[in-house]
Amino acid sequence: MKKQFILTAIALLLCLGQAKAQQLFHYNLKEHHIDFEVKAGFSIGGTSPLPLPEEIRSIESYNPGLALSLGIQVTKWFDNQWGFSSGISFDNKKMSTEARVKNYSMELIDGGGRIKGNWTGLVQTDVTNSYLTVPVMAAYKLSSVWDLRFGPYVAYLMDGKFSGHVSDGYLRENDPTGQKVPFTGDATATYDFSDNLRKFQWGLQAGGSWRVNRHFRLNADLQWGLNDIFEKDFETITFSMYNIYLNLGFGYVF
Repeated sequence: MKKQFILTAIALLLCLGQAKAQQLFHYNLKEHHIDFEVKAGFSIGGTSPLPLPEEIRSIESYNPGLALSLGIQVTKWFDNQWGFSSGISFDNKKMSTEARVKNYSMELIDGGGRIKGNWTGLVQTDVTNSYLTVPVMAAYKLSSVWDLRFGPYVAYLMDGKFSGHVSDGYLRENDPTGQKVPFTGDATATYDFSDNLRKFQWGLQAGGSWRVNRHFRLNADLQWGLNDIFEKDFETITFSMYNIYLNLGFGYVF
């Protein structure tokens, strides 16, 4: 009985200590005009060249997939309107597209070997990239319920996939006038450029928040990549491709 009393007393003391620490944490945030927010959401967008090159004749299908994000955002307010916002988040960027192309530079995996040249036909592309992202933004209070933010971001690729397959067309080996290798009917060949993805990305981020109440917010953030997702010495795809994604979600402010 005495042992049970001691354990109960210890549990109560731990709960009281945790509550006291939480009160102190909230007090310090308020005292220093800091918003500490835990955010979750999903991203929709694409990894695309800008503008679309002449090799891509049409987009036949697009599927954004389920791309979730989770992170924290800290905003220090200097006065009633302006502040500084930063944080860190784990972001997934995902899409699947099918395009009809002509003279599209490509390296295919066919029968265990690799053939390189210019592809004309259908290209299925699957992108699933996971990043650690750090934005550095100016924050502005538009009103009592609306906050805006804008600034650069940097991102580190934790895990990346850029692959797919081709069908219903033909490859001209080495150049547009090379030997013709047809893929008709159900014939396909795969490709995988995952090992050629650039580790560091950077770009611009713009977003806004609507304060539902004291603690909950609805968020929207657009990230526009400004450097190619592929390494500098990667030459199979002859044009740059950029991450352009809109993240929608909610946050809890402590």
